[in-house]
Amino acid sequence: MAAPGPRQRGQSCPCPGLRTRLPVLRWLPRYSLAWLQLDLIAGLTVGLTVVPQALAYAEVAGLPLQYGLYSSFMGCFVYCFLGTAKDVTLGPTAIMSLLVSSYAFHEPVYAILLAFLSGCIQLAMGLLHLGFLLDFISSPVIKGFTSAASITISFNQVKNILGLQGIPRQFFLQVYETLRRIGETRAGDAVLGLACLAALAGLRVMKSRLPRAAPAEPLAVRASYLIVWTSATGALAIPCPLSSRGHPSWGLVSLGQGRDSLKVVKPRWAGAETWRWVGEDKVPRMVLLLCMPLPKAWETSAAQVPPPAIPPAPPGSGQVFTVALSAAACNALVVLFAGLVAYSFQVMGSQPLTLTGSIPQGLPAFRLPRFSVAAPNGTVPFWSMVEDMGVGLAVVPLMGLLETVAIAKAFGFANILGSFVSSYPITGSFGRTAVNAQSGVCTPAGGLVTGTLVLLSLAYLTSLFYYIPKAALAAVIISAVVPMFDAGIFRTLWRVKRLDLVPLCVTFLLCFWEVQYGIVAGVLVSGILLLYSIARPPIKVSEGDALLVQPGSSLHFPAIEYLRDVVCSRALAASPSRSIVLDCCHISSIDYTVVVGLAELQQELRKHGLSLAFCSLQDPVLQVLLSADLEGFQHFPSWEEAERCGGAEPGGSGAAPFASTSESSLLPAGLIQ
Repeated sequence: MAAPGPRQRGQSCPCPGLRTRLPVLRWLPRYSLAWLQLDLIAGLTVGLTVVPQALAYAEVAGLPLQYGLYSSFMGCFVYCFLGTAKDVTLGPTAIMSLLVSSYAFHEPVYAILLAFLSGCIQLAMGLLHLGFLLDFISSPVIKGFTSAASITISFNQVKNILGLQGIPRQFFLQVYETLRRIGETRAGDAVLGLACLAALAGLRVMKSRLPRAAPAEPLAVRASYLIVWTSATGALAIPCPLSSRGHPSWGLVSLGQGRDSLKVVKPRWAGAETWRWVGEDKVPRMVLLLCMPLPKAWETSAAQVPPPAIPPAPPGSGQVFTVALSAAACNALVVLFAGLVAYSFQVMGSQPLTLTGSIPQGLPAFRLPRFSVAAPNGTVPFWSMVEDMGVGLAVVPLMGLLETVAIAKAFGFANILGSFVSSYPITGSFGRTAVNAQSGVCTPAGGLVTGTLVLLSLAYLTSLFYYIPKAALAAVIISAVVPMFDAGIFRTLWRVKRLDLVPLCVTFLLCFWEVQYGIVAGVLVSGILLLYSIARPPIKVSEGDALLVQPGSSLHFPAIEYLRDVVCSRALAASPSRSIVLDCCHISSIDYTVVVGLAELQQELRKHGLSLAFCSLQDPVLQVLLSADLEGFQHFPSWEEAERCGGAEPGGSGAAPFASTSESSLLPAGLIQ
C-alpha cells in the first residue's frame, strides 16, 4: 500500500475536536522541509523588525526599554499553537503602547497587571462569543483614533529627535514645552535623528520607484540595482532544491546559467511547484533571483552570468540560490548604523548623542503578576489598582481585538502568559504581519523563529543596545506611525456621508486630550446616531383606497411612538379619511413594546372610525402578532390583496382575517376594551 500523502497524514488525527481547539494539529502533521525553509526566512525577517521596534515602543509606553523585548516573544510562542492565520504576528504595537502609557502610569507593575486582566477579558470574549461587541465600534471612530494616535505618537518622539529632556507626556503641554525649549536642541541628536528619518523614507521610496534592471544591461548595473534593493529591504541566502521548494507570494524571476531566457515562478501557496522546467533532470544552478512586479520572459543570450556562487548540484537535484527580499531590514540597518556612529564617538571620548543606556541582560523571571504594589503610605491593593486603571480595562482588550476577534482566545492566552514574563498588553501588528506575508511564511511556526531571536537578543545583545541613540529609535517610531494617518478619510466621508464626520471628528479631537476620552466619546456618538436611526426609521406613505404605510427598516420599540404619530397624523389629515394598511415587508422581528404600541394605534384609529390592517408579514412577526391576540387583527398576503378586498374597512369581511379576538393574554387589560 502506498504511503499516505501529506493531506492524508494531516487528517489522521484521532481527535477531530482537539484539532479544532488546538489549531497547530491542523498543519503540523503535514509539515515539510520546504515550509521550514520559508518559515525560517520569514521568522528571521520579522525578528529583524521586532527587536528595534520593541525597544522603541517601550519608550512610547513610558516603560524601561527591556519591557518592550519582554513583550515580544511569548505571543510568538503561544500563537504558534493557537493561531489560525499563518501571517499574523503578535507583539507590542504603537497603538497599544500609547494606550498602556495612558493607563499604566509609567509603572511596570500596572502595565503587567493590565496585560493579565486584558488577556482574561479577551479569553472570556472568545469563549462566550462576544465578538459582536466590536461591531459597535464604527470605522470613523477607529480612523479618528488611529489618525490622532499617529500625530500624538509622532510628536511624542520629537523631543528625542531634538535631544530635549523633561518634556511632559500630555499632548498640549508637550507641544507647548517643545516649542518653548526648542532653543535647547542638541545638534548631534537632531542631525542623527533627521538623517535616520531621511534614510528610512529614502529606502522605502527607492524600493518602490527604482526600475528593475533588465538582464541585457551590464552585470555591474544589475549588481548595483541588487545592492540598492538589498540595502533597502534586507537580504537572506538559502540554498534549497528547486523541485521541492515552495515559493513566496512574489513573482520571482530566476536567471539560470546556460539558459537563454528568464523564467517566472508564479505566486502560489508554498509547498507546490507552479512552473515545470523543461528537462527538469538538467536544471542548472540558479545564481540569482530578483523580485519582479509582473510575470514576463527576457532574452539573456547576451547577458553576463556571474560565476557560480554555490557548489555544483548533484545531477537531477537542481539547487537554487535565493536572495529573499522583504521590507524588514530597514529599521535594523538604520539602528545598526546609528549605533556604530554612537560607538565611534564613545571610543573617541566625546558623545554628542543621547544614548539608550544600560538594559538589564538576561531573560525575565517566570512568575505571577503582582496584584498589589508598595506605596510610600503603605500598599496599594488589587481593587485600588483596578479602580485606577478604570475604563482602560474595557478599552485595551477591545482595541487589541479590532479586526482579529476570530482569534480572541489566542490573544487572551498570549496576554495572560505574557504577563508571567513581565509583558505589557500585546496585539496583532499590522506592519509585521504584512512583512511576514511578504516573506513567504507558510505556517505560524515562523513565530518560533522570531521569538527565539528575541530571546537571544535578551540573553546576549543587551550590552550592545547601550549604544543605540534615542534619536534613531524615535525615527523608527515616527516612520512606523506616520502611515497610520489617513488624511483622505475626511474627504471621503464628506463625499459619501457627512454625518459620519461627527464621530470621526469627536474621536480625533478628544484623543489629543486623553485617548480614553476620545474613544469613549466616539463610541457614544456613534451609538447615538445608530439609536436615532432605529428610533426614526424612514416611513413611506402612499395614498389610494387606503393609506399604505411602509417602514423602510425593521421596527423596534424606540420607533413605535414615532410610527404612531406618523400614522395618526396622516390618516386623520387625509380627505376623506382612509383606513391604514401597514406594509411589513422590511420588518423581520418585533418585541412586546411594539405589540403594545400597535394595539394602542388600533384603538386610536377605531375611535375615528378607521381600521388598521397588515400586509406582507414575515413568519416571525406574524407568529408574535397571532400570539398577542390583537382585537380585529387582519392580515393580507400583499398590498394588492388588501386593495382588492376593500382596503380593510372597519368591521368589513372582504378578506378573512388570520385572527380576530376580543381579549388578549399578553396586552395590559386597559388597552383592549
